[in-house]
Amino acid sequence: MNQTRVLVTGATGYIGRRLKQKLLDYHDVQVRIFVRNALKVQEKTRQQAEVVEGDTFNQEKLGLALKDIDVAFYLIHSMGADRDFSDLDRKSAENFRESCIAAGVKKIVYLGGLGVKDTASKHLLSRIETGEILSARPEKLVTIWIRAGVIIGAGSKSFEILRNLVQKLPVMVTPKWVTTRTQPIAVEDVLSYLTASIWLETRQNLIVDIGSENMSFKEMMLAAARVMGLRRFVLPLPVLTPKLSSYWLILFTPVPYKIAAALVEGLKSETIQQNDNAERYFPGIKPLSFEDSIRRAIKEIEDEEVVSRWCDSSAGEVCDIIFQDDPSSAIIRDRRVIEFNDVSPVQVFQSTLAIGGTRGWYKYNILWRLRGAMDKMVGGYGLNRGRRVSSELRIGDALDFWKVADIQSNKRLLLLAQMKLPGKAWLEFVIENNMLVQTAHYYPRGVLGRLYWYITLPFHNLVFQDLAEKIVKQAAKNR
Repeated sequence: MNQTRVLVTGATGYIGRRLKQKLLDYHDVQVRIFVRNALKVQEKTRQQAEVVEGDTFNQEKLGLALKDIDVAFYLIHSMGADRDFSDLDRKSAENFRESCIAAGVKKIVYLGGLGVKDTASKHLLSRIETGEILSARPEKLVTIWIRAGVIIGAGSKSFEILRNLVQKLPVMVTPKWVTTRTQPIAVEDVLSYLTASIWLETRQNLIVDIGSENMSFKEMMLAAARVMGLRRFVLPLPVLTPKLSSYWLILFTPVPYKIAAALVEGLKSETIQQNDNAERYFPGIKPLSFEDSIRRAIKEIEDEEVVSRWCDSSAGEVCDIIFQDDPSSAIIRDRRVIEFNDVSPVQVFQSTLAIGGTRGWYKYNILWRLRGAMDKMVGGYGLNRGRRVSSELRIGDALDFWKVADIQSNKRLLLLAQMKLPGKAWLEFVIENNMLVQTAHYYPRGVLGRLYWYITLPFHNLVFQDLAEKIVKQAAKNR
């Protein structure tokens, strides 16, 4: 049987992880993934798919990734990048298109956003330009451009914002943009359109707008509340500025200020379908209703089957952990050693993997929460991100205001700090014989960085010692 050779870019991002997993279930598809950090690819995936490490700015690696590929998925954007994301997006798309043509790729499938240029936000405009660039040489390469609005699924930005607002606020005094209309769509349906595009017979470029019912954000919040069995009131307040709206979002949702500001800018523009190509070319796909998509997302969380989250992306400072697994550059350390003679190392390591999230940070959880609140106030993540599932971690996972930089089974867990602070920090757990060695590594930035460390030192003496001790005690309970 001839297999279709497919490349998935962005394969450790929110959509990419799910698409990769779906494609691996097809026996007639041969999957290759292109990632910036191969350490984020789990061993099971390595056994089923070929992995190429690189990015779209490295022509040699890009050529290697595209060799002998029939269909290439483009799931890349630079929303979290430090530099001008629009220039990065344009250059990335041009490189990818030309490399696809050189490699003899038959088709690009691109996931972009609904919207029109005249009213698009800066980020949405960049997505539109990316689609135009990928589609610019139809005589050489077919591009299927799937355009979605608000994607609803466990771990998606939109769903996490909706869920947090609805659960935390009985009465929501909201900005004017809650009256903006969009067409939400379940992440499962997005994946269905993407995978069906592999076998769609077309010799011309296509723009396919997808979505379910046409709704305002206010209607979405009230519908989500109904699904959750909650009664909520939404009161739009036109005097809330975009900046105030961004702060409003970061106080009650997991997103930091930078992403909140970009989302608020985007929410001011309608994102509704401009064509009926979804029905014409994919008549077999019937999108879930908004309420059904909310139900499915909640069930995925309750069953602890969350495949990916919005912060899985590798774009810039948002979630990147490339070259972050070595804390040897730190010049200040806090080291705690706890013996566990009667407990197995495996149990201690499993207890270590379960910290944070809904479990919290043990006795001094109030101090951790205070630090998280301070982080939120200055535009950081705070503790709102929680964790993907309760007892499993993988490289690249978010854990409150940490990011998993390295895991060595039953040996080492390394967390990279993503809270706002004047320096760089890691929290490392290492199993050595019958000892748990917990080390906070810190590289201060200037005088302020050193001052920060010494001001917080009394709190470190409380929270770090308690954390190490409680991890071992919890392991003993779980024997």
